[in-house]
Parts: sequence; structure tokens; C-alpha cells
Amino acid sequence: MMKRLILIFALLATPVFAVQPDEILDDPALETRARALGQELKCVVCQGESIDESNAGIARDLRLLVRERLVKGETDQDVLDFVVARYGEYVLMRPTWTGSNIILYVAGPVMLLLALLAGLLFFRRRALAGDVAPDALSKDEQDRLAELMKE
Repeated sequence: MMKRLILIFALLATPVFAVQPDEILDDPALETRARALGQELKCVVCQGESIDESNAGIARDLRLLVRERLVKGETDQDVLDFVVARYGEYVLMRPTWTGSNIILYVAGPVMLLLALLAGLLFFRRRALAGDVAPDALSKDEQDRLAELMKE
């Protein structure tokens, strides 16, 4: 019984590939390259799934496109460049560190550091302000307070 449960969990934990049998190339080396490229390209419909994992129609079209271009003799980089030129950098699972993408990669950590610095300055000022004794009430203010307390 325990072996069956372990087998079921092992099968569920493995990545699921949506590649159909009719898509698989006869040449194992080309198929291996196609699978590797399929893991680097994101489905344009699904959020966060590679084209190898997605069952969407566009993912199937992209898988076929990748395999077609590999069969024509293109390099992996040529295939990636073609797909990026057609769909934009959105299709890359790991976008490049060039151009405006640098801003996106750096903005999060920079904003976190700025927030930590602002919090540190706020609490430091608050601690320093807490050391100063509040001003004493004037004679008129004390009389007015006494009068209000009697009412």
C-alpha cells in the first residue's frame, strides 16, 4: 500500500509535458534540443508555463514552429531570435539583462533598500524626539486646565 502511495506522489510530482506524440521528431538529438527550447519559451496564453507544459493551441503551434526551424538546420539561438522577433521578449522564461529589463530587475531591490532606509530614519528621528521633555504648561494654561477639570 505504501509503495503505491509513493508511486502516485512521484508521478504527480514529475513535470507534465504537453508534447503530443505527433510532434516528436524522429532524430533524438533534434528532439532533445526542441525540448530544451520548449522549456525556455513561455506560452503567450498561459501565465508562467513553458510551451512544453502548456496544452494551449498557441503553445502547440510554437512547439511545431520550433521543431520545424530545427529541422531546417537553424541553431538554438536562431530559433529563439525568430520567436522573440515575432512575439517579443514576453515569450522568454528568463528575459535578458539588457535595455529596459535592467530597470525591472533592479527596481525591486532598490525600492526595498529605500523603504528600509526611510523606516530606519523615521524610527531614529522618533527615538531622538522622544528624549526631549515636553514643554511645561504656562501659568494661564495651568489655570485653564484646572478650571476645565472642575467642571
